[in-house]
Amino acid sequence: MENETHEDAQSGGELLRNWLVQAAEAGASDLHIVAGHPPVLRLHGDLQELTSHPLDGDQVHSLLSPLCPVHAQERFRIDKNVDFALEIPTSLGKQRYRANYFVSGQLSGACFRVIPSMIPDFSWAGFPADLARKLAHFRNGLVLISGVAGSGKTTTLGMIIQLLNQEGGYRIITVEEPVEYVFPKTPGSLVTQREVGLDVHTFADGLKYALRQDPDVILAGEIRDHETAQMALSAAETGHLVFSTLHTRDAKGAISRYADLFPQEAQREIRSQLSLSLRAVISQHLLPSAHKGDKRVLALEVMFNNSPIASAIRFGKIESIDNNILTGRAEGMITLDDSIRRLLKENRISRETAERYISSPERL
Repeated sequence: MENETHEDAQSGGELLRNWLVQAAEAGASDLHIVAGHPPVLRLHGDLQELTSHPLDGDQVHSLLSPLCPVHAQERFRIDKNVDFALEIPTSLGKQRYRANYFVSGQLSGACFRVIPSMIPDFSWAGFPADLARKLAHFRNGLVLISGVAGSGKTTTLGMIIQLLNQEGGYRIITVEEPVEYVFPKTPGSLVTQREVGLDVHTFADGLKYALRQDPDVILAGEIRDHETAQMALSAAETGHLVFSTLHTRDAKGAISRYADLFPQEAQREIRSQLSLSLRAVISQHLLPSAHKGDKRVLALEVMFNNSPIASAIRFGKIESIDNNILTGRAEGMITLDDSIRRLLKENRISRETAERYISSPERL
């Protein structure tokens, strides 16, 4: 790899394509291109330098420019950030990536997320298939997948949507930024994937117009503003099954965050709507494996909306939700602590990892 670090060996675009292919072949989740640093992989949660030579600002510019599509160039120039998807041909077929270009210290940088070439199955991801089936077969309502960045939220939604796609009989509309997993055409199913910035202006617009396209299931890639949050609730209230994600660490945080997207005077009404329309919140954490070199292990908090939780949401008693999850075990609810203890007992994570992520070491 050392002889690939110099731009005179090959064009910037070709060099970056090679690194992206290497990232996919190594099983990395991300490739980072930042001025002043070598190219860096995120492999099983750890950072790993791909070469020993740091990149300067001019090199980074020459690497990134050829891969930025025309439609993204103007947005990047104006906003200093842009997301887009790209495909690179490899010996095994096309490999997809989600790219985020950004500016830091007036220099360009990028993070490329490797998208698995096939939509993963539940066993590979460590996501319980029976839980996925339960989420997929709610008749209507809102299902939220929460977690920090890089916790596998998009993958979980991709697997659930693919489950419905394979079953057939569903009109599915996704609104994403960018489109990551591409769902295959399946007899009996009809899937439309719309990309924010290319096919539709905003998530909120995508949801608004999705309601006029005869959907059974709607996926909004992320809820990040009150317009999108309101449209997701409206779609759920009118008989559709809506999936989306929020960047929060736990279930109660997702509920607080949802309400906080709205002005203070509207939050009471939103909590009331949410208490009726919310079906479940799944909070995900990817923990380091106990076995060095293995991919990270999925820990889950699972909350279903029952009467006590609906009451807590309606009256803003969010702090009681943790106890409601504990008492809802018979309904399939799981606390993060329970999930961590189970992974430790199965020797899938180390005790050190368990102590770092559990709410209190005494609970081990």
